Amino acid sequence: MLPQLDNFLLFLKTNNYSFETVYNYERDLETFSQFLDNSPTPSFAKITKKTIDQYKAYLNSRDRQTPIKDEKGAELSAQSVNRMLSALRSYLRFLVDRDEKTPIIPESIKLLKTKKSHPHVAELEDMVRLIECPTALENKKIIGLRNRAILETLFSTGMRISELTRLNRVDIDNTGRIFIIGKGKKERFVYLTPRAKNILDRYLITRQDDCRALFVPYSGLNTSSKDRRLSNNYIQSKIKKYREKLKINVPISAHSLRHGFATYLAEKGASAVAIQILLGHESLDTTTRYVHASDRFAEKSHHKYHPLKKKVDY
Repeated sequence: MLPQLDNFLLFLKTNNYSFETVYNYERDLETFSQFLDNSPTPSFAKITKKTIDQYKAYLNSRDRQTPIKDEKGAELSAQSVNRMLSALRSYLRFLVDRDEKTPIIPESIKLLKTKKSHPHVAELEDMVRLIECPTALENKKIIGLRNRAILETLFSTGMRISELTRLNRVDIDNTGRIFIIGKGKKERFVYLTPRAKNILDRYLITRQDDCRALFVPYSGLNTSSKDRRLSNNYIQSKIKKYREKLKINVPISAHSLRHGFATYLAEKGASAVAIQILLGHESLDTTTRYVHASDRFAEKSHHKYHPLKKKVDY
């Protein structure tokens, strides 16, 4: 058991950290605690820099124990490892601030170097195929319509998957405007296209329940529970299955739909500031990574703005 862990989590909650953030910290610190339980030095008070190196090796092994289902037996990305190391570093900083004894200083935990890979966005035609496919691929009509509405909503608004699964029916007005409380409890509006609103309205007409959630598990449609809602993992796994069935070779996830939303708006001439507001980014630098991700956008910019673009006959 890590000392003061409950107080650390309480500190996060009382300082307005989101539910997802608190959950992520708790889960990642549980991974470290499990590692210590099975290490030659199971005592937190005796960990050293070498222990941290061993923990990094443990995270990179396939036989580690982790609370995340999809991470068991799979190779973790450098970003995932750094997320877990950052959680441990924040926990140590909390102990230092509380004048608790720490076996090592927070700064002694060094993050892994990460590759700056060239981002890829699926072709718009493939995005559309994926968004429209649930109604054809799902055996149950209601599930196909619901999942189609989910994908239409994600691509129409650019919202995060965690924001989507938290949505309630009352969050959408008659015009298709949706009120969002995003990361850091920042508030913003996002907007459904007429196409997305039409699909969502068709789905909601089929609902025979009084659940608050906008998207609910099929098994929860006729139950008395008023807060049944789909999980992030369910939606991610469905997107992966659809992509595989459609044989789309560019990886697509819920985040890819958000990425594509920003990229294709930029290609049509939307300003980076407008996209920043729609995505809920605090920094414009974050938005520009999306805006300039498209190879086609770069190619068009080259052809349009290059100073020597005109052909010269000799």
